[in-house]
Amino acid sequence: MINILLAEDDFDFGSILKQYLEIHQFEVEWAKDGEEALQIFSQRQSQGSNFDICVFDIMMPKLDGFSLAEKVIEISPEIPFLFLTAKNMKEDKIKGLKLGADDYIVKPFEADLLVLRLQNILKRAKRQSTTKAHSEITRIGAYVFDPKNFALTIGEHKQKLTEKETQLIQHFYTHKNQMIKREELLRDIWKNDDFFSGRSMDVFISRLRKYFKKDPNIAIVSTRGIGLTFQIN
Repeated sequence: MINILLAEDDFDFGSILKQYLEIHQFEVEWAKDGEEALQIFSQRQSQGSNFDICVFDIMMPKLDGFSLAEKVIEISPEIPFLFLTAKNMKEDKIKGLKLGADDYIVKPFEADLLVLRLQNILKRAKRQSTTKAHSEITRIGAYVFDPKNFALTIGEHKQKLTEKETQLIQHFYTHKNQMIKREELLRDIWKNDDFFSGRSMDVFISRLRKYFKKDPNIAIVSTRGIGLTFQIN
């Protein structure tokens, strides 16, 4: 479940917004002013139970949304956040975007719009996180996988990889020890699930099996007619 920190001082609006977001399967912690929001955020961070995204009203007592965002960014620079405001002022929008806001919504607005904006922000954040993770050197069993330089190394042996091989290893490792349907692999890596793409994928799978054969704890297991599992013992 997605955890949201909502900072909104308007009781009626905040109450309605919280209920609506919870209907859409978000878990919402609602703070009535900026100071309370900062306290909640800091406490959750210290407990290792982080929020996935923050929604801050700009005009709040004790600590406005901009100041709150600055302090939250100091604690957790990667946290995505969105501003709510009752006025459509260019200066405010620019200030919010300079702070790194992922979006900005002017009141009044349809609650459906907020849900869509939040879902889009979270999708982008997930893609960025995956891209970042995929660019890092990773140990896979006895192997060292370097996606940035398209290389798979074991001992003194370095295997240069094609871009497609690299993408396939990344996808397998992200879903290690889970069965991946053939259609999913074809859709995500080949962007097509026709007969020729399927045959191409089989060739690439055979290559990867050869690349990983020096570690007996790694196997690419086929379940006939269903999918494949990248097993790491």
